[in-house]
Amino acid sequence: MTFLKKLDSPLGLISLASDGEALTGLWLEGQKYFAAGLEAETVEQAELPVFQQAAAWLNAYFSKEELPPLPSLAPKGSVFRQRVWAHLLEIPFGETITYGALTEKLKAAGVSAAPQAVGGAVGHNPISILIPCHRVVGADGSLTGYAGGVAKKRFLLELEGADVSKLYIPKKETAL
Repeated sequence: MTFLKKLDSPLGLISLASDGEALTGLWLEGQKYFAAGLEAETVEQAELPVFQQAAAWLNAYFSKEELPPLPSLAPKGSVFRQRVWAHLLEIPFGETITYGALTEKLKAAGVSAAPQAVGGAVGHNPISILIPCHRVVGADGSLTGYAGGVAKKRFLLELEGADVSKLYIPKKETAL
């Protein structure tokens, strides 16, 4: 069974999903792959401790306050995607990394990876914002590959104080 909760945010409506213990999804309204992997049986607007923890984290994040610990996270995906998402959690707040550099970090950790596969895993991250896929950018400085849209990706990076002066929004959005 999946439990759902909707929250308002500066980016619009956010949908949270949980298995009852951990957060299994966080999507921006209308993003690509919205609610991917949800079970057919769901309980909407559930009140769970993990939703309270996620809401507290998001409120602190959007208010630029000190962040509390992340709630328990349990994204569903292949072993490869799990490894990529674990590496996303290591990207420091307010910093960016390229898809190529992320691929090299995975290889250094013993994970056989190609940039396209890494891009696919980043793009299919089911727990947006908390697992910071928005911190991954193109080698040429393009804000590419964000399922929530590149304008929202830029907003998140600016909110974190990342140097976006050399980053640009491509003419054609490319959510992987």
